Parts: sequence; C-alpha cells; structure tokens
Amino acid sequence: MSRDALLLSTATEAIGNIPSTNSLLSGMLRFSRRRTQIGGQPIFVKTDSRGVRVDFQGDAQFMRVARLSMSNKDYFWLNLRDLPYFRAMLRAVEAQFYADYELPAPMLDVGCGDGHFASIAFDKSLDVGVDPWSSPIRRATTLGGHRFLVQSDGGRLPFPDEYYGSAISNSALEHIVHVEEVLRETARVLKPGAPFLFTVPNPAYFSELAVAGGLQRLGLGALSRAYTEWFRRVSRVFHAEPRQVWRAWLDKAGFSLEESWHYFPPEAMHVLEWGHYLGAPTLLPHVLVGRWIISPTRWNLALTDRLVRPYVRAEPHPQGTFTFYVAKRK
Repeated sequence: MSRDALLLSTATEAIGNIPSTNSLLSGMLRFSRRRTQIGGQPIFVKTDSRGVRVDFQGDAQFMRVARLSMSNKDYFWLNLRDLPYFRAMLRAVEAQFYADYELPAPMLDVGCGDGHFASIAFDKSLDVGVDPWSSPIRRATTLGGHRFLVQSDGGRLPFPDEYYGSAISNSALEHIVHVEEVLRETARVLKPGAPFLFTVPNPAYFSELAVAGGLQRLGLGALSRAYTEWFRRVSRVFHAEPRQVWRAWLDKAGFSLEESWHYFPPEAMHVLEWGHYLGAPTLLPHVLVGRWIISPTRWNLALTDRLVRPYVRAEPHPQGTFTFYVAKRK
C-alpha cells in the first residue's frame, strides 16, 4: 500500500467513529510526523455529509487573519451556562485579554482540550487544535471551535517546520510535565516573528490559597503544606513558575518574551478555590449526561451570576495569581 493510500485509510478509520452532524465537523486524526506531508503539503482530514475527504492545505488557503471578537460579548455568561462557575470566571477574563490581538493564520491551539474556550472566545474557528487526549478531542468536534483537530503529544507535533502564523495555549502548559519540549516544538512549527500567546498560573496560585493561609495563621504549618500539595494534585498543576523561569524557557526554546502581566487577584483566586468544593454537585450531571449545568438558564444561574460576576475583571493586577504571556518566535 502506498503512503498516500495508507494516510487515507488511517484517516477514514479515525473519522469513521465520530458521529456526523448537520454542520461540518472538524476531523480527528492520529498520525506520526512522517505521515503528515505529501508533496511538501501538510495533510488534514475533515468530514461532512458526503463522507470523508482529504484536503491538501497550502498557505494560500490560509491567507486570512483570525482574530477574537471586539464586540460586547458577555464572556462570563457564555462560560457560566456551560461550566462550573470557578472555571467560567477565569475563562471569561482570559477571553477578554485575547480580544486585543490580531493573530495571523494559520493558527495553532496547543492543548485545545474540549474546544470550549476557542468556541466561546473566537468569532471564527481556529485552524488547528492539538491535544493528547481522545475524549476532549471528540468533544471538541461538536463545538466548532477548530477547523481541524489532531490528537498528538505537544512534544512531538506532527507538522512541518515554520508552518503556522501564530499560536495560543490557554491554561494548558501548566498541566504538561515536559513543558520545555512542548515550547521547543511550538517554536519549530511557527514562522519567524509569529506571536505565541499563552496563560499559566504563577507562584501566587499556591501562596494565596485561602485554606492554606488560614491553617498557616493557626500555626498548622504541616497541614497548610499538605493542603497546598493536595490542591496541586487536584488541579493537576505541575508548573506555577515566576516570570523569570518562563522567560528562560522561552528563550531556550526559540522565543523572545515581548510582554506579560499578572491577572486574577487573590480575592478572585479565593472564589475559584472554594468553587472546587461548592461546584462538586455539578460532577454528577457531568458523569451521567456529559453536561456540567443541567439547566443553563438565566433564572437558574441568576444568584451565581450576581455573586461571582464582581470578581470577573479583565485587568492586570500586581498580585495576580495567573500570568498572560505574549512571546514571539525568533
């Protein structure tokens, strides 16, 4: 079997298990780097009502600029109707920051997860989303946030060198143990001068924990440290590094750090922290029917909206517990 036929066979098998919808679905394809090019062009797969087809996407088809909405979107409500409130408040703030930037196509989303953030924050579908886990990728095919979806380890991206015009990674890099490899790979597939925008927690994410701080004030240092470590495991955060560490990692990977700022102040972090406990009831519907919120209506979420919205502020804060980075490929 030729390599071209093998690619089409693999793509058809991968896509065949994804339910079709009335609208065009993004394709999901697992492949190694050696299987991503035919005649120098990267290959992607997508499906529509007529079945599976292979598209050879050249740069000419990506001659456009993807940008976030500059409209008066209520990012908090759009997230609150789908997510536990503590996730909704953080995602709403982050979406508003991205709205200030024009991002050249083709655009790569590193660690796209289930695609919910992209589907809310961007007016147009991003070109390609990458995530290592199959379950989120399959969910992402139903949300329309990406034109194409690829299941791949971020440390081994199956794309040619210097292909993408820009990249983002929203609240994903902190969950990746081998984050330096992912940064190197992201730099490899970006064109020189391409922007790379990402968000991550910083050391204040742990130092500002309300429960840990309360235990510390009571003289229970050991319990405070144990709680912090437990919260680290629950939130799956491997990296909450200071700016100088990220600057060094970026420089080593082939990026220059253009600007950065902290956001999400300690009082907002306390609301997020307690949301891990107050939001526990949403786990049941998520397990049973795949939805966090059973009734995503204004009346049902009115009290939560009123109590939490004051903490949703998209503005820099010197004691912020998260950091927004703007890097550029050297």
